[in-house]
Amino acid sequence: MPVSAAQKTAIEEVIRAITSASSRRAKRRLADMFMDLVDRESWPEYYEVIPQPRCINGVKANLAQNKYKNPLDAFIDLNLVFLNALHYNEDGSQIAKDANTLKGILESEWRQRPLLPAPPMSPAKPPSATQKGNASKDQKERAAVVPGPIKSQTTAASSSKSQSKAPAKPSPPIQLNSTPAPLQTRVSQTQHSDVKKEKETVTVKAGTPEGEPSQDMDVDIGGTPEPEVVAQDSARDGESEEIVRQLEKGLPRWEGFADVGWTEDLTSDRMVEIVTTLSKYRDESGNRPAASLEGIPEETDIPDLSFTHALSLRLVESRSRMNYYETPQAFDKEMSQLFLKARRWYDPGTEPYGNALALQRFYQALTSSNPPTPPYSSTTSFASLPAGPGTATPLHSVEGDAATRVTTFRVSEKDKRIVEEVHYKGWSIRLADWLHLSNPDDPSRPIIAHVFKCFVSEETQRKGQPGVSVCWYYRPEQTWHPTDRQFWENEVFKTGHFADHPLEDIIEKIAVQFTARHVRGRPRPPFWYPGWPLYVCDSRYHDRERAFVKIKNWNSCIPEEVRKKEEFMQIYPFERPVFPRRHPSPFLSGAKIVAPGGVLDANANAAPGEKVEPEKPESGGAGPGTRSRTRPKRATVQKAEAEKAAASRGVSATPMQPSTSLSYQQQTQPPYVQTYPPREDRSIVAAAGGLAVLGSNAAMEELPPETARHFDRDPETNEVLWFAAPPVDIVHAPPPRHSLKYLAHLARKRKGQAGEHAMDVDGAPPPKRQKMPMTVTETLAALLQENGL
Repeated sequence: MPVSAAQKTAIEEVIRAITSASSRRAKRRLADMFMDLVDRESWPEYYEVIPQPRCINGVKANLAQNKYKNPLDAFIDLNLVFLNALHYNEDGSQIAKDANTLKGILESEWRQRPLLPAPPMSPAKPPSATQKGNASKDQKERAAVVPGPIKSQTTAASSSKSQSKAPAKPSPPIQLNSTPAPLQTRVSQTQHSDVKKEKETVTVKAGTPEGEPSQDMDVDIGGTPEPEVVAQDSARDGESEEIVRQLEKGLPRWEGFADVGWTEDLTSDRMVEIVTTLSKYRDESGNRPAASLEGIPEETDIPDLSFTHALSLRLVESRSRMNYYETPQAFDKEMSQLFLKARRWYDPGTEPYGNALALQRFYQALTSSNPPTPPYSSTTSFASLPAGPGTATPLHSVEGDAATRVTTFRVSEKDKRIVEEVHYKGWSIRLADWLHLSNPDDPSRPIIAHVFKCFVSEETQRKGQPGVSVCWYYRPEQTWHPTDRQFWENEVFKTGHFADHPLEDIIEKIAVQFTARHVRGRPRPPFWYPGWPLYVCDSRYHDRERAFVKIKNWNSCIPEEVRKKEEFMQIYPFERPVFPRRHPSPFLSGAKIVAPGGVLDANANAAPGEKVEPEKPESGGAGPGTRSRTRPKRATVQKAEAEKAAASRGVSATPMQPSTSLSYQQQTQPPYVQTYPPREDRSIVAAAGGLAVLGSNAAMEELPPETARHFDRDPETNEVLWFAAPPVDIVHAPPPRHSLKYLAHLARKRKGQAGEHAMDVDGAPPPKRQKMPMTVTETLAALLQENGL
């Protein structure tokens, strides 16, 4: 029977009920993953597994074009949207849970409308799924597939080509089979509770780990919501590693450098000259950075690289002499690929890694519009700024050397023409991208920067030259922190330092995630690809106060133009939260670290007579050749640190005078303290057995001042008197009481007056009247009378 207008309206109401369903926390619509088709070019394998794909927008288009001759045809297509998702995705995954929920909503809403015919019995699997599964049984195991960005469709999809959106998490392919093969595990899938439950046997390859069902969580797939408070992590286990590996295994790969931003004015002789200069160049210490490039094997077998052909510095030099490169762009691109190969070959922070980045910055200076001239020498490794994170100070600051004043507190648009994007060496840099920039203090630790503006300079000296205005993020070794502070793996800290950089400072694109998103998944393209550096940010760092402040609102940390855009930093979610590892201070690792940060001075709060051995330069802090800031701590910070140290020893500290020493290796005069007898340590750490028992899983956090001020403090130790429960009610002894007769007797006595005396209470004798002293006149009269005058 044809679909009537009333039935069409009822079906549209059912679709609206499905598309308006949201998660319990109302952060996302459950139907978003099922609205459109997956790109066939990016994910052809999905169409091999799913013979009859469907999507909600396809059903809506068919309904609007009156293609359905029976209302049940629309129900079958909608139901097939969710059956396809349940068949393709792993049982217990987030998209499978969403599909099961929406499938139940479809059946419930359909039955509530009497104009629509009763729905048929829901099948346990999509049509022809078993045949498809058995047909691919002997094929090579597929990699886990995650959908890429959905291409917009200009025409409505027909019912024969519609499908549900592919999964948002990688899941191993499953094969339907009535007889399980050896070395395979039997699991079962259960349909929605509103439908008759049918169990089907599926087989999962033994090599794929089967994790515990993940908790129901709201997957963050868009926008920039308020970050949630995340629990402290436990030890990173093998299952968590496998979850991350499986997800990244199925993510889209980077296709390589684009054909934009390359050098266009290099001759063949200039190419040979540049390669020869790079090979012979020696830095300020006499080292030859090109030795790090020569130590890389010529064969390219590094995972997640966009190319696999052989490449080395010797090979590029040979090709340049043979006029192999037809265009300057081809030479420039191959040099950029060589530096990319070096960055992926060496570990970040090592000397060879720093040599490769310093040589890359030198190469970018040689190919710039204003190249340096021989003899080539630079104290900043050819970086444009004289100071980097940890040593740089604001332009208007009165502290430190004038040469280190390079940053600002906000982004300035003076003498700039703001543009949407800039291109350099195959990179397209846009607003809100994260970058590695050349660090003048330490090339092995490039500056982590967040782009706030792309501009073309209007200044007289740099007119027409493009650049980026960025916010710096500090690494742990660029901060001053207590010895007991622990850091997430690859953790960085947002700062208030902004700076302008020319494009020649750009090393590569990277990504930084806030903790709440980092534990849930990985960024979607184009913000990040597997193999790119990825950092996690949880706090701000105020270098003047040396304080870490946990970020409560991530929106305040990103450019205003992208705060409300849903497509900013979307993620591919894990099947459950995965927390990064925690590590102690890098200065306590035992390795030699030369960095502008350090651990806070332990002697500043030492008790009288207590000697703290200074740290050796090899264990961290300001070693030889490291720039040291000389600005003092603020008095409020010193007072708080002194009170904290005194409270831990059971003493009360007196106010301290500001100290001008910042190096934690130097011993300072201990402050005067008043000692008290030893007190029993009743802290929760002591009750748990101490830090030695808790290990690296313990995390301590002080009560914020706005909370602590509501509680009393111990008068001796100044510690907050914090109790885990209200006081126990006890029976108090009643005070002594008098009889009413006795109280009436006292009242009558108080009212009575006996002459000039006060009332006699309980028979007590009246007080004697005091003799008043004589006046001056009476005294003089007595003297005159006594002397006969």
